[in-house]
Amino acid sequence: MSAIPPTLSKRIEPSENTCSTTAKPPAIVIGGGANALSIARSLGRTGIQVWALNYDNSPVRYSRFSRWLSLDGKSQGKSAWGDFLLGSASDDLEGAVLIPASDDALELLIEHYDKLKRKFRLDLFVPDAQASMLNKLETYQAAKRVGVPTPKFWLVDSKSSVMSVRDELVFPLLVKPLYSHRFVATFGVKFLVAETFEELISAWEKIDEDHEVMLVEKIPGPDSQLCSYYTYIDEDGEHLFQFTKRIIRRFPPEMGVACRHVTDHIPELVEPATKLFAEVGLRGLANVEFKLDPRDGVLKLIECNARITAANILLDRCGYDLAYFLYQRVCEGDLPEFGDYPDNAYLWNPVDDLRAFLQLRRRGELSFRDWIKSISKTNVTLQIFQWSDPLPSWMDNWHRLCRALKRK
Repeated sequence: MSAIPPTLSKRIEPSENTCSTTAKPPAIVIGGGANALSIARSLGRTGIQVWALNYDNSPVRYSRFSRWLSLDGKSQGKSAWGDFLLGSASDDLEGAVLIPASDDALELLIEHYDKLKRKFRLDLFVPDAQASMLNKLETYQAAKRVGVPTPKFWLVDSKSSVMSVRDELVFPLLVKPLYSHRFVATFGVKFLVAETFEELISAWEKIDEDHEVMLVEKIPGPDSQLCSYYTYIDEDGEHLFQFTKRIIRRFPPEMGVACRHVTDHIPELVEPATKLFAEVGLRGLANVEFKLDPRDGVLKLIECNARITAANILLDRCGYDLAYFLYQRVCEGDLPEFGDYPDNAYLWNPVDDLRAFLQLRRRGELSFRDWIKSISKTNVTLQIFQWSDPLPSWMDNWHRLCRALKRK
């Protein structure tokens, strides 16, 4: 595929959020997993003090590049984070740069944007647009308005509404929450899958009234049909860079988090992504995922993330240090210059990829030989482990083992 043009450097004028050039204010990374860790490492290596607001078992807690905010022993989460940031306990960190790394962190900024902006430094942020990107239904509706292809979808709010669209439904389909992060906190998965109408009714009966959901056609084909577009949209709506990649595998397959990614120039993503972001008025960091539908050869919208994502370390290793980019944009005005990036640079989570392989092998979809061949590549970045900062990886695997033993 033809290469996406390199990005031009740009300078922003100082604003009320611009920091003094004589000192580096701290950064507070809120929520997130591997992405929060990559942010802390990126900023910490430049001498910026990084504080982490996160759940107790997050890898970033154990990084030598971050300091942990314990909140006096209170349970971590959006409510506790808000109390800390808006209360007097965070007064010593006034003026810090806030970087959200999860959907619940974004939700916190949306709900308290004006108050947080008065106390801390925030990157370009449009609360209404961010809210539209968090809400899966609003994202799909916006896409439909501007002709961006999506899977078929239906809004349902009761068993009777499910029955009313029975003749329209196509199977298999996903029972997809409007707010994924809330659903995961309850069910431990991003969505439920129904192969038949009977399974749909069974899935519906598991969902309580606290979770709004929609029904979405499941696009067939492997996870390798998924691809993503990343950019940063400035005040004038200009895309300051363009970066695309593909997913190779997820764990669990077809519904989990990606465990192997590869960079690839995919110019076909630019037009639909640009139309969608323009429709909702999004500004700042933006990421959108599509899946190629093998039935008609059309790329169809899956979801959006208006923040740094779990694959951030891959972008960093390709010269797209988004954490430092955001920090510089808020604080100093001079933006890093991004050139082109290589194809066939890989990001790998070995533990989850092994688990994905074992499932795919049981299903007859991936042989041991083909798996070994797929991971025998050069230019590979590990998602969590680094020799210079090994403790996060060790602790992450320890917590995984404890959870596995607890389930037995």
